[in-house]
Amino acid sequence: MNAKILETENVTVSFDGFKALNQLNFSMDLGELRVVIGPNGAGKTTFLDVITGKVQPTIGRVLFKGKNLRSLPEHQIARLGIGRKFQTPRIYLNLTPRENLEITSNRNKNAFSTLFGRPDAAEKNSIKGLLETIGLTIKADIPATLLSHGEKQRLEIGMLVAQSPDLLLVDEPVAGLTDEETYNIGELLLALAQNHSILVIEHDMEFVRQIARKVTVLHEGSVLCEGSFEEVQNDSRVIEVYLGQQQE
Repeated sequence: MNAKILETENVTVSFDGFKALNQLNFSMDLGELRVVIGPNGAGKTTFLDVITGKVQPTIGRVLFKGKNLRSLPEHQIARLGIGRKFQTPRIYLNLTPRENLEITSNRNKNAFSTLFGRPDAAEKNSIKGLLETIGLTIKADIPATLLSHGEKQRLEIGMLVAQSPDLLLVDEPVAGLTDEETYNIGELLLALAQNHSILVIEHDMEFVRQIARKVTVLHEGSVLCEGSFEEVQNDSRVIEVYLGQQQE
């Protein structure tokens, strides 16, 4: 039986009486790649907010590697090994991809040494390997502002990996991307999943089909169903939820 890296127990989040999450019970195994889908308003972003400590649950608790995260501040949860990528890339546009990776991999050093110190040989090799993984070796030394949207997304995923988190939370990484860029993001996440636990929130069903091993469907703040992509795609409850949204 695999160890659980993440669990939520009866997590409820209420905003002025509206339950963004409603007795949410969820778990994923160490080393797993999990995709979470659901219609707008299903509670997907709130789910990530609760895991990272941005929002405190009204009821229930979140366990990371068995440790209760309740009441811990965001920075402390990040230090425990949870990294989050937001929908919009948060990178330093005036710096090169290499410099972006150097800054994030230096998170345990002070700001002065990060900005003015030189990375050692091991760090240089690590960053070189990461640039290869995210497919930005050729563009490693140009300003990040010149990267395409998809390349910026890959760079931010690389910046997340550079922090060595145990769990990567990736929020809608392919929104606004071309088919080719979407495929590249999918291949990157599949490669990273060999050595990381990854939770992906996504809407693009072709992308979900590309990367999914197990899919969790959220609806009205609770788990509607879980299973393989095919099982979820053919579930009558999922079809009804998504069709109902299309008709609104």
